[in-house]
Amino acid sequence: MAGGPQSPPPDAPLPEVTLESVPPVIPEVLPPSGLLALISKSRGNALLLTGPMDSGKTAIFSRLAYTHSLPTLTSLQTNSSTISLSPSKNVRVVDVPGHPRIRGQCTEHLGDAKVLAFVVDSNTISRNGAAVAEHLHTILHSLTSLPPSQTPPQLLILCNKADMLGKNSTGSSTSTLAINRVRTILERELEKRRVSTAGGVAVEGLGEDEGDGGEGTDGNAPFRFEEWEGGEVVFLGTSAKPVEGGDEKKDGDEKSEAEDGGLAELKDWLEENM
Repeated sequence: MAGGPQSPPPDAPLPEVTLESVPPVIPEVLPPSGLLALISKSRGNALLLTGPMDSGKTAIFSRLAYTHSLPTLTSLQTNSSTISLSPSKNVRVVDVPGHPRIRGQCTEHLGDAKVLAFVVDSNTISRNGAAVAEHLHTILHSLTSLPPSQTPPQLLILCNKADMLGKNSTGSSTSTLAINRVRTILERELEKRRVSTAGGVAVEGLGEDEGDGGEGTDGNAPFRFEEWEGGEVVFLGTSAKPVEGGDEKKDGDEKSEAEDGGLAELKDWLEENM
């Protein structure tokens, strides 16, 4: 009869099982490169540029990426490039269009962002402050709505085109003038939005609770950036306008900033904080 595996008799004892007879289970180890990728993804390491149309986002992007301004129209697609802040530090910059139909794409990049820069045209903010505040409000709401497991990016407000303001009688720099103007107008417009929507939706983080810092129009503390629940908000004055005529550049800080296209302060901040 052909040989084959024979079944043991029904009353035969079962073979003894020992630890030595059980094959070891080797856990799957994530390779170092994959582990680093997961860590970097959870932390975010990119600079995300967002803001209204015509605020100068793409001009800032081209100055950072290509060291000179490129002729730009209203951008309808996201731009991305890696820039070198120092010999040992590279940063990816993502420029999200400000067109109302597609600016919501900004939220798709929040997980990759370490810094979110909201770019404002400080020269026209007095005319379109309400629309700019509406856009910024959606950004603030997106940041405070992130899950607790995700660290939100640092928020920068870039008061761009500061060079178009000129100096006033106090001798303040154009950067200081731009920051003061943008901060004042945005706080005022965000406070109006808080009051008008207090009985509706999306007032998170806009100071709807009572406080000791004065009263808004509804008896609650008016909105102030330093009290925003999402963390510190940093204001910087910038100008991405290319400088022509090297002989006309002034000495000192203004010269160095002119040679850097008005982004010297921003680059210094990024090198220190990215």
